[in-house]
Amino acid sequence: MLRLLKHLITPGWLARRVFNAAALDRLEQAIYESEPQHGAELRLAIEGELDLHDLLRGLTPRQRAIDLFSRLRVWDTEENNGVLIYVQCVDRTLEIVTDRGVAAKVGQQHWDDICARMSAAFRAGKYEAGVLQGIADISALLSLYYPRRDGHGNELPDRPVVL
Repeated sequence: MLRLLKHLITPGWLARRVFNAAALDRLEQAIYESEPQHGAELRLAIEGELDLHDLLRGLTPRQRAIDLFSRLRVWDTEENNGVLIYVQCVDRTLEIVTDRGVAAKVGQQHWDDICARMSAAFRAGKYEAGVLQGIADISALLSLYYPRRDGHGNELPDRPVVL
């Protein structure tokens, strides 16, 4: 019930206040600069309040992240190497969803550790810094499993999506 109330009373502009245009530009640049370090693809989705229908059916942040992974076509990469970072501003939670190629190479504990570090920054009110650190940590991890290759194209948009 508390979660429902939080989402209903939170203004729709929360995500855009926390991640303003300048912050989104910096996050986009960080993704753009990180991808040549490895052969994977990153996507960032930031969401404010969920709609009433999703709240009433008990949609979890993980379920929403998986849904967005599909809707944003993060799975649609040649080597099944897409990674979605999902930030839910009202719940103050985040999820990392990986495509099957990445999941086969990188254990879940690595993603949980990155989420924990990002969450610590969020608790300190450092949202942008937390996401930037997450992008850097994910890129360092992916470079171990997906070494940089010349000619690797940018298959997914680098611009964060704000919902």
